Amino acid sequence: MQIAKLEVPRCLVGEGPVWDVGSGLLFWIDILGRKVHKLDPVTGLTRTWEVPGIIGSMALRESGGAIVALANGVYALDFDSGACTLIASSPDLDDQVQLADGKVDRRGRFIVGSSDRSMKDARGKLYVLEPGASQLRVIDEGITLSNGPCWSPDNATFYHADSIRNEIYAYDYDIETAAVSNRRPFAGTAELGGIPDGATVDTLGGVWSAICEGGKLVRFLADGSIDRIIDMPVRLPGSVMFGGAGLDRLFVPSLDPSFMGRANDPLDGATFVIDGLGFTGLPEPRFAG
Repeated sequence: MQIAKLEVPRCLVGEGPVWDVGSGLLFWIDILGRKVHKLDPVTGLTRTWEVPGIIGSMALRESGGAIVALANGVYALDFDSGACTLIASSPDLDDQVQLADGKVDRRGRFIVGSSDRSMKDARGKLYVLEPGASQLRVIDEGITLSNGPCWSPDNATFYHADSIRNEIYAYDYDIETAAVSNRRPFAGTAELGGIPDGATVDTLGGVWSAICEGGKLVRFLADGSIDRIIDMPVRLPGSVMFGGAGLDRLFVPSLDPSFMGRANDPLDGATFVIDGLGFTGLPEPRFAG
């Protein structure tokens, strides 16, 4: 196994990596930097789009461009012009609640959570955005800091973390309706030294979670037990996503603690790639809208 730092722009809060199988490109976001980054690993060239607010997550669209979850709604990002246009929102989003991490399920819907801005109260919710809809539909609530949505390979289980509670939950998932049920604790991270942040699932059903503040990545088995721990060269890994031609490379953006008033190290805010893990990921779907 080898961990390498990518020669790409550093982030304040690097999160939300998305590997696009069709183009062979890596996308990720800088939440507080209000940016979407793109890397072509073949040429090493990068491109950056600035967005008009704090960005919680992004996904590529089948029709081109991307959708981005800004604080007050989901916007369409035009890659040619850089314009952001609001396409869906919710009356729940206000000066106390903002959109956070999100991903596309295998029917092309965008599942996105919201978080309490103070990170103290469980005001957040989980929403689904159906293609063509202008309103976000609530599918769960009582969340403080939403993170790490992902699905088992058979689509039957949905994973989602409430980071402030140091808990990853599992749900039964109805892929036909995007309904979630039977929320239950899947894995706790307090003893791992940090909070569960971004996550993904491999082809064998293992759940990979970035343990922010804990300086590590953890692979959980489907029963919630720990299978593997990878120590990272930074304390604040933000998320994980399999990519590369064989979907066997793990991309890991990170956070720079200076935004919290803390001293940073030279690697903080960098994006890393891990090779030689022996696991492969699943193609990331595009939003069908």
